[in-house]
Amino acid sequence: METEGGLKKEIGLTVAMSIVIGTVIGSGIFMKPGKVIAASGGSNMALLAWVLGGIITIAGGLTVAELSTQIPKTGGLYVYLEEIYGKLWGYVSGWVQTIIYGPAIIGALGLYFGSLMANLFGLPASWKMAFGLAAVLFLGVVNSLGTKYGGMVQAAATIAKLIPIALIAIFGIWKGNGDIFGMASGSSQPISMGAAILATLWAYDGWMLVGFVAGEMKNPAKLLPKAIIGGLVLVTAAYLLVNVAILHVLPASHIVRLGENAAGTAAAILFGGIGGKLISIGILISIFGCLNGKILTFPRVPYAMAERGQLPASGLLSRVHKKWGTPVNATLSQIILSVVMMVLADPDRLSNIAIFVVYIFYIQAFIGVFILRRRNNSELRTYSVPLYPIVPLIAIVGSAFVVISTLFDSPRDSLLAIGLAAIGLPLYWILNKREEKRAGNAADIHQPLKG
Repeated sequence: METEGGLKKEIGLTVAMSIVIGTVIGSGIFMKPGKVIAASGGSNMALLAWVLGGIITIAGGLTVAELSTQIPKTGGLYVYLEEIYGKLWGYVSGWVQTIIYGPAIIGALGLYFGSLMANLFGLPASWKMAFGLAAVLFLGVVNSLGTKYGGMVQAAATIAKLIPIALIAIFGIWKGNGDIFGMASGSSQPISMGAAILATLWAYDGWMLVGFVAGEMKNPAKLLPKAIIGGLVLVTAAYLLVNVAILHVLPASHIVRLGENAAGTAAAILFGGIGGKLISIGILISIFGCLNGKILTFPRVPYAMAERGQLPASGLLSRVHKKWGTPVNATLSQIILSVVMMVLADPDRLSNIAIFVVYIFYIQAFIGVFILRRRNNSELRTYSVPLYPIVPLIAIVGSAFVVISTLFDSPRDSLLAIGLAAIGLPLYWILNKREEKRAGNAADIHQPLKG
């Protein structure tokens, strides 16, 4: 069975929920605990930041699930904003996802993966680029061969990645004997709950990506809410348990100092040297699965834009492979941009820029629920966000707090992201003028001759 444009409807609930869990659980839970503690000032506020990040994410997921069932089209956020606010805002959000958000996240995950691979084998840090590039290119090929192949990798990686999380959580809480609460970070970094929650949102990010493949689901109105809500509840519980476990094994100041190696160090303490290595392999699988989920879903944004003629070379980017049924050229475009970012940028900086800029558009999506309720008041909804309007308001207020805090905490990176987004405006104008000219020429050709 196929959708409009030739994309096959192959995604069921198992793959859909694995996309949510798999694209959310990746590097963040292992890379960000130390950064959250440092930004929040101590273990108490760090755990609160993880809780608040989870609440914002679940509220956002519950809210966007209503949008997803009312607008079950491939393209996710880009299509939602276009349907609600018009072509300009849809275009700008799609441009940002295509040029900044998607490639930055794929690039950051590739670099995190490469760094841990080099550390696992005791190789110099210079090897991280080679490992990262190999992972990104390999998964780009796999997901170009067919949605079901990328989905199979996603489902397998999701099951595998839950093993180290479960082991660290269970044994850390059981065998750890350190204090969990009241520990200072030992960091001289300025305290900012906005920065702390921003770091958790990198760990939670990915929940909206399942909407990008709604057009390839067998029954999106039924499957989408179940996948988003079920996946996010499991993720939030897992994150809290892992953070409590690591804090039970290592002092907060040590977690800050160890950074991305904190989870691996905690695993080595709990399970010994060999056990620690096995857990590190599990963490690598987790990041690999997350990276796969991003590469599976992100190309659907430039594909959807190209179908509407809203990108340069739209004819190429909108092509679906005749045999594989996948947007191969759109996937290739994301891989190329990701590789460029991997060469030029630091993964932590990329992650902060990506989360900041995308949450500007997430807020618009949350507000969109109120607009659609008013616009489609007489229509029957297959799903309604619970506790309306409280849940959407939680998503809006929480996200706005993070965005505004980031503007003050990291003005240079924030303005850089906004500037890159603004570049899309003249491009939108040029492409619109070109389409209008083509439409005018076509109309002239079909005018009857006079005389």
